[in-house]
Amino acid sequence: MTSPILPSFTDINLDAIGTHSGRVVVVLSEPGKLHPAARRVNKLMRGALVRFAESDAFEKMKDGDTQDIAWPTGLQAEAVQVVRLSPRADDDVARKAGGTIGKALLGKDVLVLAGALKSADELALGATLRAYAFDDHQTNEDAPEGGSLTVMVSKPENFETTPDNIKALSEGVFFTRDLVNEPANVLTTTEFAERLIALGDLGVKVKVLEEDELEALGMRALLAVGQGSESPSKVVVMEWLKGEKGAAPLALVGKGVVFDTGGISLKPGAGMEDMTMDMGGAGTVSGVMKTLALRGAKANVVGLVGLVENMPDGRAQRPGDIVKSMKGDTIEVINTDAEGRLVLCDVMWHAQEAYKPAAMVDLATLTGAVIIGLGHENTGVFSNDDKFCNGFLKAANAEGEGAWRLPMGPGYDKLIKSHKADIKNVGGRAAGSITAAQFLGRFVKEDQPWIHLDIAGTAQLSAESPLAPKGATGWGVLALNRMVKDQYEG
Repeated sequence: MTSPILPSFTDINLDAIGTHSGRVVVVLSEPGKLHPAARRVNKLMRGALVRFAESDAFEKMKDGDTQDIAWPTGLQAEAVQVVRLSPRADDDVARKAGGTIGKALLGKDVLVLAGALKSADELALGATLRAYAFDDHQTNEDAPEGGSLTVMVSKPENFETTPDNIKALSEGVFFTRDLVNEPANVLTTTEFAERLIALGDLGVKVKVLEEDELEALGMRALLAVGQGSESPSKVVVMEWLKGEKGAAPLALVGKGVVFDTGGISLKPGAGMEDMTMDMGGAGTVSGVMKTLALRGAKANVVGLVGLVENMPDGRAQRPGDIVKSMKGDTIEVINTDAEGRLVLCDVMWHAQEAYKPAAMVDLATLTGAVIIGLGHENTGVFSNDDKFCNGFLKAANAEGEGAWRLPMGPGYDKLIKSHKADIKNVGGRAAGSITAAQFLGRFVKEDQPWIHLDIAGTAQLSAESPLAPKGATGWGVLALNRMVKDQYEG
């Protein structure tokens, strides 16, 4: 598991530039505007930096674009990376520009000459988030390790709290990525619970509800999903109650299917290995809770994750079974591969019964249909409360995490109406992500503000993104942390 490479912010030391042996990053806005550190680089390179900055190549660069000058004359550095970034560039552009720095950060000592750049903190955060590798199960002794990130700025005192903030954010994101990237033979329901119990060291109060307790609570929909697995089903509750005493908390609920074969409704073999990520919602909730604890958030937040494994054996639930939820509604199981909503409906109901939250967000890698609709750029957002939803969308936009609201409405309910039970767990191909949200909405109490996030397309990618290598992204940790900070901290 990768530990974040945290930046240090220092005053500009012109003498240290020429002797730096790793990579030197120079932030430029316009050809004729070189800050003192950039002028020193240009002098050492005998005018090569200015020649590049006045070239057509630099002219064609957009905000956030970068270009390497390898083995520059006059410097000991192996490369000078030029980043074009205007003072008007927004935080998302600066963060993604930092991501290009982070790609080469593992195993390297990187010196960033940022001058008076106000968004140097975002640049550093982007570099830290991108400098991640999940290599626990690789035996390559040559894999890069360590590295350092030094950011020279004209006023380092303006960034005194930045490393601590980046630590809280990046460790939460990395925690989520590690969980999602782990194979299912390692991250069993028991191992997942153990990793969450360890958050107790940060002040999070953690409780694990075992199968007998879940049975007593009436969580038979959740238990039905895991009854074909040797891995015991669990619900883990994480409490961070550091806000106003007695104030209702925000509840975050995550789907934690550590592996999903589809059950008796078996998935096709091709691509099934990716179903190690079907606990992505629980992974995101866990990462948010770690970030809140690390930064000492003055808020009341409770995270609840339902941990199960969906396997086919002689005890597994069958298509046609009817199960009873904790709420009391009966559910006809049409397809055992639509299991996530069975997990969530019980945990959501428990969250409302036990905590009477001010608002509730659930996250799940729930439907392939949301990928058909939105691809891998945006998470599908569903809500019963415009104000609450708009606040989340604002936070997601501020953090550069794609999110798009999709419709809900009673007209879709007829698609999941059962003639044998109160409701059925799938409604066919049409509007698949919407009917899944409609199903969950049945388990939201009246006047309970609620958001459902379908992260099937954003939790894990098959190619690298600006802030993450191929694999788990950690989507949602930054947006939900921002929402907590903006709306729930006094």
